[in-house]
Amino acid sequence: MSARGLLWLPRAALLGLLAFLVFGPLANLVLWAFAEKWYFPHALPSAYGLAFWARVFAPRADAMGSLGLSVLIAALTVLASVALALPAGYALARLRLPLRAGVLLLFLLPQAFPSLPVYMNIARIFYRLGLNGTVLGVVLVHTVHGLVLAVWIATAAFAAVDRELEQAARNLGAGPLTAFLTVTLPLAAPGIAASAIFVFLESLDEFTGTYFVGVPDVTTLPLLLFNASMGGNYQVASITALILLVPSVGFMLVIERFLRAEVLAKVGG
Repeated sequence: MSARGLLWLPRAALLGLLAFLVFGPLANLVLWAFAEKWYFPHALPSAYGLAFWARVFAPRADAMGSLGLSVLIAALTVLASVALALPAGYALARLRLPLRAGVLLLFLLPQAFPSLPVYMNIARIFYRLGLNGTVLGVVLVHTVHGLVLAVWIATAAFAAVDRELEQAARNLGAGPLTAFLTVTLPLAAPGIAASAIFVFLESLDEFTGTYFVGVPDVTTLPLLLFNASMGGNYQVASITALILLVPSVGFMLVIERFLRAEVLAKVGG
């Protein structure tokens, strides 16, 4: 073997290791989803079938109801996060605000503390306000985390828009609101759309906040997955995880289709 061929061996081994780390857990998930009998020490299931799929999609399991509720909560979280992030991002990008860096840092605080004690205290407060076990309470908790992504990406998206374009629209007679709606917002739309997608996916996968604030009346798909895992029902847990994976893959395809690399690069400008 030539010296050049030997140089490719470490690269091939590294690529193989990365592929195993990425696709190995997914392959194991698929095996468990279709396994009807899988006992130690067998490396592979001894029987395959769709019996557990039928159990998950049965009306009594209410997996589709939990998925619908998860999507509803994620959609409401996106609306709340984007509604707050648009004016905040524009102000942070366009206006000369004092302590601007401190304000941006403030939005990172929900990620700076351990989530468990934070959610325990939020659950106590929400219980007094009558928000525990409600969709509104879960949406509020998800929105706090969603604002981290929404505000930072919206700020970067508005900062990437050339101010001279907005000034040109103002010189042609457009008012501040008209210039914003017709020039600034359309140019920042790819970044806003990216932030909305990321907020949606984070809300869809959120477990801890939903568990402390929503249980027992609000059961999302991550909670259903957790209950199945804790009960040792790995088939149901794997099927639920695959269902939860579908929106994530779908939105990644949307990002790849509509938000090209050159467009996303402007978000961080």
